[in-house]
Amino acid sequence: MKLYKTKEGIVIEKENQFFLSKGGNWNAFINDDKLFLKMLELTLSLPANGNDLIKNVLAPIGNQELWACGVTYLRSKVGRQEESKSAGGADFYGKVYEAERPEVFFKSTPHRVVGHGDKVNIRKDSTWDVPEPELTLVVTSSGKIVGYTIGNDMSSRSIEGENPLYLPQAKTYDACAAIGPCIYVTEKTIDKNTMIRLEINRADKNVFEGSVGISQMKRTPEELVSFVYRECSFPQGSLIMTGTGIVPGSDFTLKSGDEIKISIDHIGTLVNVVR
Repeated sequence: MKLYKTKEGIVIEKENQFFLSKGGNWNAFINDDKLFLKMLELTLSLPANGNDLIKNVLAPIGNQELWACGVTYLRSKVGRQEESKSAGGADFYGKVYEAERPEVFFKSTPHRVVGHGDKVNIRKDSTWDVPEPELTLVVTSSGKIVGYTIGNDMSSRSIEGENPLYLPQAKTYDACAAIGPCIYVTEKTIDKNTMIRLEINRADKNVFEGSVGISQMKRTPEELVSFVYRECSFPQGSLIMTGTGIVPGSDFTLKSGDEIKISIDHIGTLVNVVR
């Protein structure tokens, strides 16, 4: 099943039918260890409708913090080493890829997150910018993964590569992340054969595309959650980006007007334009 946050209320998609739950509190709704069963029960009591209910979806986030994990794919390690080589930071990324403790960092407060169809931002003080397509976990306050969504972890590689200590500036700013269009809710762990695909179009021409399987992740989603939740409480639950395995080369940077499409099997496609 899929879960959408809309202006009209909370919408559940099941077998190509859509069920509107009006007046529900988003934070309380998704912060539920039995989210799948709750959604299933609602589909039995609500009237079924068409997909016109999801014409105007919002980012599937309420008061949740958005966290992120880095260097979880080999390609990410190599990319981070390349960008920071001249600054002497390349060794750090090689070590964290092999270390027991992963790289985790705070990405964004909800008001800096945009949804499907909204515009993402690139910093004016950066010269090298890329999207990072990532499987994003929806986690309850108890630490249980109850769903999955698509995330775009916008990154300023010129700032990040200048010095590893500049990571917060490279990662956190207005419209620095997009998530959506929905939350994929399942009783089982997402299939390891799931593919992530990235397509970037400029003036109606494709300028970059790539794909990766989540099976290439060095760490499991549960492992990443366990580190994020160490000594941190999340009263409303959280969203956690799991890292990227698709990194455009040093000859590519985003420009205003670029269209970014990120697709993940089972979930859908998240589309954003660079403002």
